[in-house]
Amino acid sequence: MQRVTVLLVILCATWQVASSVTSDGLLPNGNFEYGPKPSQIKGTVVTAKNAIPNWEISGYVEYIKSGHKQGDMLLVVPEGAFAVRLGNEASIKQKIKVIKGAFYSITFSAARTCAQEERLNISVSPNLEPKDWGMLPMQTMYSSNGWDSHAWGFQADADEIEISIHNPGTEEDPACGPLIDSVALKLLSTPKRTRVNLLKNGDFEEGPYVFPNTSWGVLIPPHIEDDHSPLPGWIIESLKAVKYIDIDHFSVPSGKRAIELVAGKESAIAQIVKTIPDKTYALTFSVGDANNACEGSMVVEAFAGRDTVQVPYTSKGKGGFKLAKLGFKATSTRTRVRFLSTFYTMKSDNSGSLCGPVIDNVKLLSVRNPGRM
Repeated sequence: MQRVTVLLVILCATWQVASSVTSDGLLPNGNFEYGPKPSQIKGTVVTAKNAIPNWEISGYVEYIKSGHKQGDMLLVVPEGAFAVRLGNEASIKQKIKVIKGAFYSITFSAARTCAQEERLNISVSPNLEPKDWGMLPMQTMYSSNGWDSHAWGFQADADEIEISIHNPGTEEDPACGPLIDSVALKLLSTPKRTRVNLLKNGDFEEGPYVFPNTSWGVLIPPHIEDDHSPLPGWIIESLKAVKYIDIDHFSVPSGKRAIELVAGKESAIAQIVKTIPDKTYALTFSVGDANNACEGSMVVEAFAGRDTVQVPYTSKGKGGFKLAKLGFKATSTRTRVRFLSTFYTMKSDNSGSLCGPVIDNVKLLSVRNPGRM
């Protein structure tokens, strides 16, 4: 009996060292609903590094209950009742077991509080790559309630990794820093080109984990912040993020997922595809709106090598889409296909949130009879 007890203690200790994630979704205690013991918290400040189950913390970390008031500001938690706030030089990290060599995407929800230039450093270790970390800015908010979900992709260099989210800020008020809630992981598959589409993941069905109980989509950061795109096959070729949306919360032209170009010409996606010089190709795609109060005149610009087309779309903010086409003759063995939004657009709900046109169902095929285009 004593040996069994010792074995159970060892197993429990192993579980705390590295949790095993067997399916897509929240990390163990990824929504922070299990919190510190009363002896491990002073007010809202967590005082022990292992006080939050499954997580290790450092720096000024607060455990926040939804509805907590800070001055005139009411802190609201989108999922469940609790979240953490990362103050000056604060971090949360968790060890998990993964498949070595596989590609993953982390999704987490964050909200600004009182600092003007909040940002988060997300990283994975061990990191054999030159850069397995990204600095994600929190200044621009895209949802009406102040919370955004962010994705970040990486390749696992070991079968056990440590995910870390860190606030590098140093504010006069050490409590100033972003709120974090709902951290999840998804195993990404590698999309292939097919006979009916020379583009990979042209329907955007493969992408980061989307929280089922949130209604604001997932921001995918620009390539300069993430070497491994959480949107397989595509490069976020812009200064700002694009938004990954799903049919459960938005209007989607085709399938279950699509991309919303939320920051004008600063929000672009691209893919490089193999082509045959002097051969004619047809690029087809859908342009619409997400049924999210994004109204007005929009224009999507599509590029394929040296050719381009502008597709106007008048949105009433209630969903809908139109089909578009760009025919071109390849001039190289590799052609860059690129999409961006011409204009900045804001939601009509007076929130000041950025939004934009939706693109979906992107297909590229060679044309046997160019005269019929």
